[in-house]
Amino acid sequence: MDTNAEPEQTRHTTNAAGPPIRQLFRNVIADRMKGPQPPQAAMLFDSEVDPCWDDRSFLGDFYSEILHQDTCQPATADGLALVTALAVDDRVPARHRFQAVDLLFRAATVAERHLAETWPTTPQHADPHSEARARSAVQAHVPALLARWSAECPVVRLALAGLAVVFPTDRTLPALTPHLQTFTHQHTQGTDIGDYVRFVLVLATQNDDQILTATEKLTDAYWTGTARGVPARPRALHLLGQMLTKVGIELTRAPAGQ
Repeated sequence: MDTNAEPEQTRHTTNAAGPPIRQLFRNVIADRMKGPQPPQAAMLFDSEVDPCWDDRSFLGDFYSEILHQDTCQPATADGLALVTALAVDDRVPARHRFQAVDLLFRAATVAERHLAETWPTTPQHADPHSEARARSAVQAHVPALLARWSAECPVVRLALAGLAVVFPTDRTLPALTPHLQTFTHQHTQGTDIGDYVRFVLVLATQNDDQILTATEKLTDAYWTGTARGVPARPRALHLLGQMLTKVGIELTRAPAGQ
C-alpha cells in the first residue's frame, strides 16, 4: 500500500520513561492538553512503567484503557480526547494516527455494530449511556479531524472518510466524491481499498435501498455477515468497520517501532 506516509525512525531503546511510543504520546499530550486530564492519561505520566512494555504492547494496553474489548465504559468519552489529540499531531507517525482515527470510528459506532452482531437480542455488555457519551465526544471532534484532510497522508484520509459518513453533514458528504476520486482511479473494484472507498461513497448517498444492496453484495462476497433483519445503518457500519480494519492491516502489521 502506498500511503505516502512520512518516514518513521526505528528506535528500540527502552528507558525508565517506557518505550519510545509512550514517550512520544506523553510529549504530545503534555503539549496539547493543559489542565485536568482524563484518567487514562495516567498510563502516560505515571512514574511506574511496566517493564514488559514495548511499543506494541503499550499501545494495546493504552487503547484498551479507553475502549476496552470494543465496549464503552463511563470513562471512555473522556479518554477519547487523548485519542483525538494524538490523531491531529504530526509528530505521531502516520500509522498511529490511522489507529487513533480508527479507534474514534469504533467508539462512535459501538452501539450500532454490536446491534448488528447480536440482533435481535441486546448486546450483552451494552452501556447505552456510555455509548451515547462516546458518540457525542467523537462527533464534537470530527470537524477538527476533517479539517486536516488536505495535509493528511492517504491512509489516514481513508479512516477520516469512514468518520465522515458516520456523522454526515450537508457540507462533508458532497465533498467526499472529489476527495476520494484519486482512490477510485488508483484502486479498482474488488480490491480492499477500492471496495472500501466505493462503499463509503454509497453510504454518502444516504439512500437506504442503495446502502442495503451494496451491503448485501459485499457481505456475500467477502465479509462476515449479519442478519437480514438488522436495520440498514447498523449492518452497513458493521461492514464498514470490517473493511476499515482490512484497509489498515498492511500499515499496522509493521513492527510498532517502525
